[in-house]
Amino acid sequence: MSLITTEFLQYGAESAYVGVLRLNRPELHNAFGDLMIAELIQALDALAAMPGLRVLLLESTGKNFSAGADLNWMRAMAQKDYQQNLTDAGALALLMQKLNSFPLPVIALVQGAAFGGAVGLVACCDMAIATPKASFCLSEVKIGLIPAVISPYVVRAIGERASRRYFTTAERFDAKTALQLGLISEIAGSDLAGSEEQADLRAKAQPLINAIIANSPQAVVAAKALVAYVADAPLTPDTIAETSRRIAAIRVSSEGQEGLTAFLDKRTPTWQQPTSAGQTEE
Repeated sequence: MSLITTEFLQYGAESAYVGVLRLNRPELHNAFGDLMIAELIQALDALAAMPGLRVLLLESTGKNFSAGADLNWMRAMAQKDYQQNLTDAGALALLMQKLNSFPLPVIALVQGAAFGGAVGLVACCDMAIATPKASFCLSEVKIGLIPAVISPYVVRAIGERASRRYFTTAERFDAKTALQLGLISEIAGSDLAGSEEQADLRAKAQPLINAIIANSPQAVVAAKALVAYVADAPLTPDTIAETSRRIAAIRVSSEGQEGLTAFLDKRTPTWQQPTSAGQTEE
């Protein structure tokens, strides 16, 4: 299956179940500005509407995942007034919100540097895998700024205590530290480079992809939405009632009925296809 190529991205269905959103500006280390942000928003909307997808990979070409904000973009925004900067920040905020709330599980594959806003992209994903040489930095205070728009997602990912440190020191930290903080889920096993590095990230992601597509598509979407709801909800009678409503609704859904029946009958549910075992559809 062919991907859609734009000025800064490649995206689309890579196989029957796997979608890809690829930053494709390697000559500038995948730094992003207003035009790339607009393309990312459009791509996420298009991917969310693609039938059959069950998981999305967020990756990039070249040596680095993303250097964060493009210098020319930042230079241009420094010449604009408050209202123009507010509008511009709103576009980045929309991108982060759309990635964070994307209905399907999103797995980030990170090589090289992920700086500034790129840390926000990683934090918005459900899972992230990085190479051993990957490095991260919330570098905004070095140039008199703050990581404001990405902060809701980064603080949720690494916690308040770590955020207090890395937001204010702008220290660069490695993949091992990112794993300890919870920003990434796993570190790819081999210390490779170039295309081999990308292949290693994909190989590390494959078990996660297989696990996701072996499960009920409706239940996976509902489970991700459940986490988002419960994480922000106080433990009140209303919250308890809502969780009861959600399990009751999915029990009587078509896939809930199929899953329960298949389990009791000791057979494979209808959504499990050969690709669930690791085969790739072309």
